[in-house]
Amino acid sequence: MAEIVQQRIEDRIPELEQLERVGLFTKKEVKSIIKRATALEYKLHRLIVNKEDFIILVYLQYEINILELIKKRRAHIRYKFKREEIEFPIIQRINSIFKRATNKWKDDVQLWLSHVAFCKKWVSLWIMAAKSELEDRDSSESARHLFLRALRFHPNNKKVYQEYFRMELLHCEKLRKQKQELERAAMDLGEYEFSPEILSGKLVEVVYRDATGKIKEAAFVISLLNIAAIFDFTKQLQDSILQDLQTNYTEDSVTWDFMAKRELDAPGAGEELQSAKGRASDINRREERCCQVYEEGVKSLNTESMWTCYVAFCLERQKRKTNVQELKEQRQERLLGVLHRAHDGSLLKEDYYKNWILLSSGDAEGAASVAMAATQRYSQSVSVWSLSLQTLIQLGSADVGKLFQDALTHVDPKESLPLWQLQVQWSVANQSPEETEARGLLSAVPAVAMEMKAAYLDWSHTTGGYKKTPKMNNLRDYYERALQEFGSSDDDLWLAYIQEELGPLGQPQNCSKIHWRAMKFLEGESVERFTSKYTLHQTGHI
Repeated sequence: MAEIVQQRIEDRIPELEQLERVGLFTKKEVKSIIKRATALEYKLHRLIVNKEDFIILVYLQYEINILELIKKRRAHIRYKFKREEIEFPIIQRINSIFKRATNKWKDDVQLWLSHVAFCKKWVSLWIMAAKSELEDRDSSESARHLFLRALRFHPNNKKVYQEYFRMELLHCEKLRKQKQELERAAMDLGEYEFSPEILSGKLVEVVYRDATGKIKEAAFVISLLNIAAIFDFTKQLQDSILQDLQTNYTEDSVTWDFMAKRELDAPGAGEELQSAKGRASDINRREERCCQVYEEGVKSLNTESMWTCYVAFCLERQKRKTNVQELKEQRQERLLGVLHRAHDGSLLKEDYYKNWILLSSGDAEGAASVAMAATQRYSQSVSVWSLSLQTLIQLGSADVGKLFQDALTHVDPKESLPLWQLQVQWSVANQSPEETEARGLLSAVPAVAMEMKAAYLDWSHTTGGYKKTPKMNNLRDYYERALQEFGSSDDDLWLAYIQEELGPLGQPQNCSKIHWRAMKFLEGESVERFTSKYTLHQTGHI
């Protein structure tokens, strides 16, 4: 065991020497690290008794702390170099420990998540180092080497592949420009090395094939296409990626969405664009071409995600400002049509019903119809019922009372509080106090009942509703429920209860019992506040 430990410590020497040499750590700190690491290595190679010693208290946390300290000191002295010699060995060591740990405790989900989080956080270090090699040292070979090493540790990391792809394109662009400058100067190219594989983009294509072979996602392919589009020499590469996208990823709505939006950038019509109406006409034609692609998409892929892309596009275009009324109307008509068709296919997302209702606000019958359609499609959604009921209330619908009951029948009672609150607001404004009182007292869910009780008490004090309909037993019941929930801290609640019993409909003989209970249940400063307020009340000061 001693030989293994000694070898591991010796393996650390180069990185520690670099830390001291570049001024990130002092000589004394390096010695301290060696001493601590030696102790940890010995402990690591002993029989591991429990996971906490192995993972947190010993090795991993120590190494991660060193990594974090190096990061802070780099920022402090603004030193960017030697990452491969300093941080990377530490990252490799941490990854190795994580792998040994996850092999030993395969069922520990938190351990796996910790490893994933670590990898995500520090993968950026590989990318930064590679960029530094290319930009600061002008070394494409070193940058490529770092990206390949990063991919060995993170073989399915999108960001690493994207930046590797970008790096090869940058290097290709740089060599092409150098070659063109030499040719313009009529210089002999014999002494310069220009790799045909790099100049022609073959190496970039290799990176693309490797990346898309590992990560088979339309959004990822599109991200690489967008990177390629930055460079003016990549038309053939872009065409190849587009062909790949249209051949292999048509089962993904992201592909159709991307292809449709490309039509917005198609060439314009020319001279007619000089007038506002001409420009609006050209924009409308572009949008129509986009919609033609979306139509192909929903025929080929009739899914909620595909219709969501279509609706989102139409909604985004409809929100764009224009002074041309005809274009406004065309956009709104197009959006309404797509919303209706998505709903008919039961493929319209919940969020879009709000947009649909707002678009129909000028048509009372249409808005009411959409509101009802929304509740049928998402009958268990509290937010849909709330929106639809608010719309129907504003429209003065005669069916609101019945629809509240339908809503409370369909939604989860535990989530129904917003509907109860909305119902009471509507009832206060539109019904008699007796009906309002009845509507506020029906929930069987304790948490909802507590909230409604508070609203009921506020309403009672404001309107005198309970005095017009003397149901003191109901009021006592709600005070008692509230005290079960808040009796240990709400001194005002106890005082309000006493005041009710002292009122014209109460029974004053109950006050002494309530006072005794309050003194028993209230805790801490609440007791003192209650005593003080009760004394003021008894002496007529409040």
